[in-house]
Amino acid sequence: MDMQDFEAGELYFDEPITEEVRQCLECAAEQYAEGLAEQSLMRAYFLEPEHPMVLVALYRFFYYQHRLEEALLVAERVLSVFAERLDLPENWREITEMRIGGGVMISMALIRFYMLALKGAGYLEFRLGRYDSAIERLEKVAELDSRDRLGARSLLNIARDVLGKEMPRSHLSAT
Repeated sequence: MDMQDFEAGELYFDEPITEEVRQCLECAAEQYAEGLAEQSLMRAYFLEPEHPMVLVALYRFFYYQHRLEEALLVAERVLSVFAERLDLPENWREITEMRIGGGVMISMALIRFYMLALKGAGYLEFRLGRYDSAIERLEKVAELDSRDRLGARSLLNIARDVLGKEMPRSHLSAT
């Protein structure tokens, strides 16, 4: 599937958001430099736990704070929430190009968002030293993104290269 093959429609960040949540996100942006953003972000999350803008803000906060475990939890939350919205299997391993095609009928922008979350989770697992799981996620993105529009193949090659250099030969036969 070509992840760039879509017309501009409603983007994930165009979903309506309450005024209170918008204020929380703005406050978090203003407080970031002082190290006080987390409380506002968590309030936004408790108010709108499935809103893409809130999830992106929370993911970015944890990622830039080098809190990779928490960023991975947010990426997993995105996968769970948007699998349901897109009528995809709960387990990303079960997604096929045919199944993802059904999600395109709902929203190609949300499919891209989902795929980027899967790629991001793979990258985070790589950074956390979970190479097998990282490779599995990146392979799934590469499988579904036939033209590599999301750039998962370069990360996959790096992960495979690191795995080949850091792991014993007996471990390589399992992948």
